[in-house]
This record gives sequence, C-alpha cells and structure tokens, in this order.
Amino acid sequence: MNRGPIVAIDGPAGAGKSTVARHLAHHFRLLNLETGAMYRAFALKAILSDQDFDDAPALEQLAAETSITLESQRSGNRVFLDGQDVTERIRDSDVTQGASRVSVHPAIRVWMVNLQRELGRRGGVVMEGRDIGTVVFPDADVKVFLDASPEARSRRRYEQNMDGGPASGSAPEHLTVSRELRERDERDRNRTSSPLRPAPDAVVIDSTSLTLDQVLQQIEDLVRPLFDPQKTQPAAQ
Repeated sequence: MNRGPIVAIDGPAGAGKSTVARHLAHHFRLLNLETGAMYRAFALKAILSDQDFDDAPALEQLAAETSITLESQRSGNRVFLDGQDVTERIRDSDVTQGASRVSVHPAIRVWMVNLQRELGRRGGVVMEGRDIGTVVFPDADVKVFLDASPEARSRRRYEQNMDGGPASGSAPEHLTVSRELRERDERDRNRTSSPLRPAPDAVVIDSTSLTLDQVLQQIEDLVRPLFDPQKTQPAAQ
C-alpha cells in the first residue's frame, strides 16, 4: 500500500519533541500526532476510575472500555477521552507521572501501539513519542532521537510549567520537576517492553547546547529530501 512519508521523533521527557513535531507538521504540511498525549489520556482514565497504576489486569480491562482520539490542529493536538476534551487536564503533573507508570505494562503498550499505527497508517505524519522509530513505525522514512542533558530538560520543563501554569508560583518547584523527570527517565529507559532508546538508524541530536532554531534546521534538512520541491512547498514562515 502506498503511503505518505512518516517522520518519527523520539526522545525523553523535556527534550523538545512536541515543539519540533508541531513545527515540522506546519512547515511540511504533515499531520502532527503526539502519541505521548495518548498515554496521558489513559493515565487520566485510570485516575478518574480510581485504578491502581500497578494493577496490569485491571488496566488492561480498562483499556478495553476506553476511547482515545486526537484532533490535529496547527497549535497542537486536541485530545479526547471517551468523547470528552481533556487536552488541558492531561498536562497536569499527576497525569504526566501516571502516564509513565501505565506505559510500563506490555499489554497497554500493545493496545496503544495498535491505536498509533492506525492513526498513522496512511502516512503524511510526524509522530513523536518514545518508541515510534523502534516499535510503532520501524519503517519510518526519517527517525530522529532528540536528547538533552537531564539538567537542560528539567530547566526547560520547569520554564514551560511556569509559562503555561495558572498564577505565578503555582507550578512545581524546579527541584521537584527535576526529580520527577529523572524518575520518569528511569522508568522509560528500563521498562521491559519497548524501553526508551534510539533506533539503530536514527539520527541522534543532543540539543543541550543548541538553540531551537539550530535543532529545527538540522531536522528540516533531514525531512526535506522526502518531498519533491516542485510539488510540495513548505508553509509560509
């Protein structure tokens, strides 16, 4: 079956995957699918159902009763859980931490991978997550593993929380953000099912000492050859 190009952006929390994916989707007119948001939506379902994150059989049953859909927009994805828009709620700290915990269960990952493959099967997408290039779409046309030092990532995540949070001072303290990020790294890199790691053919970009523009330029250069410049023009900047 012919399909459009697939761009996979993997990496740890706070590496800038969402920012990069949104830019690429707009620049090359691709559909932006933020797969991490799907895990957060399921974590929220577990929270609302008062379900233990460590109870694999109960979570598997819950998954069978759960609908998660993404509506891609220029500003990002709208995320719907059982028909309800939960886009804002899934950014909260409790949901983010819960997503890392529910994602360690193999049955949940199998269910989620099938959903993600269905969303991206026609191609023409940029998908960002933690196992897109290794598991979800190992045949992706471009694979990028975006990384940065834990210190840089925790600082960026803290600043993001402060900018997007309610009143000043209500976001978690920097040390708390750093601790949560390191805990999530530990779970993501050491889980038995689909651990976080670069695909063998992925281009690894360490953004610790790079500006956002430098990172975007490098990845644009990787994606651009997928398109015939006579037929596909990037969106106006």
